[in-house]
Amino acid sequence: MICVVIPYFQSQAGVLRRALASIAAQRGCALPVHVVVIDDSSPLPAAVELAGLAPGPYTIEVILQANGGPGAARNRGLEAVPSGTRYVAFLDSDDEWVVDHLARAVAALDLGYDFFFADLYQLDQKVGAFARGGRIHPPDHPTLDCAIPDLHNYSGDMFDQILRGNVIGTPTVVYRQAAYSDVRFLVEFTSAGEDYLFWMTLVAKGARVAFSARIGAICGHGVNVYAGAQWGSEQHLRRVQCELRYRKTIGQLFPLNVSQRQFVAVRLSELRDQFILSAVHMLRHRIAIPARLLRDQLWIDPLTLPLVPWVAIKRALKRT
Repeated sequence: MICVVIPYFQSQAGVLRRALASIAAQRGCALPVHVVVIDDSSPLPAAVELAGLAPGPYTIEVILQANGGPGAARNRGLEAVPSGTRYVAFLDSDDEWVVDHLARAVAALDLGYDFFFADLYQLDQKVGAFARGGRIHPPDHPTLDCAIPDLHNYSGDMFDQILRGNVIGTPTVVYRQAAYSDVRFLVEFTSAGEDYLFWMTLVAKGARVAFSARIGAICGHGVNVYAGAQWGSEQHLRRVQCELRYRKTIGQLFPLNVSQRQFVAVRLSELRDQFILSAVHMLRHRIAIPARLLRDQLWIDPLTLPLVPWVAIKRALKRT
């Protein structure tokens, strides 16, 4: 069985139905599919979306929970994975799979791989994320010995890849359930790094990784947790703060080599600059910054405050 975990928080009718239609349209996958929809206190309840929906070639379960964000919803879904499940797949409620996504995933995983991902079209894009990001070149990775083309063994250091430039899109992920049934999303990193830490954990536990060079999912319009995070806003400060904490957590959870520690240190410095400059911009424009946000920043990263004069000097020198 494949268990598909869908976190659901939407206000627009028809979004979830399109995601489910893409599951119903899957071809070439012989495994039964069970769908778990976690209604994360959605403004438009999942029950309303599903009312009158014709039965599909899958079983479906809806779980209601207090709002906790996508990671908390996925974790609740992982707790509900039925016994006997072979693979777990993730699909966001506003995204859709192409018709052979599960068939390609199962073909790779059945060869002994533990973790699968695919290229995808990000929001309103017609060029795949692999090409747009330039972080992965499929011909550099051996093709799998099976009848389905464009399946590859990821031959590099996937942990390092995620650390420096993640290539994994959550709506394309399918992984082996039994070996990693205890892995969960760290919900305190909803705004930055929540999914990356999940992938890193799987890889650190020894997961063998395969991927498809073909498009596996198409991202759609819906409620986005990153909406409103423009530079010079409270939401932007919180997102930068969350990434700072995420970057620091990597070194606490995983052993890093010298090069990786240097990379994290550079990124932390960049994030401190972003936080300070964004906060100064807000103050200049008389935009209030919540005191708790500033207290959290000093607790998460005590270096921020002493660096304010230095960042201001650097900014002034750039303008001259």
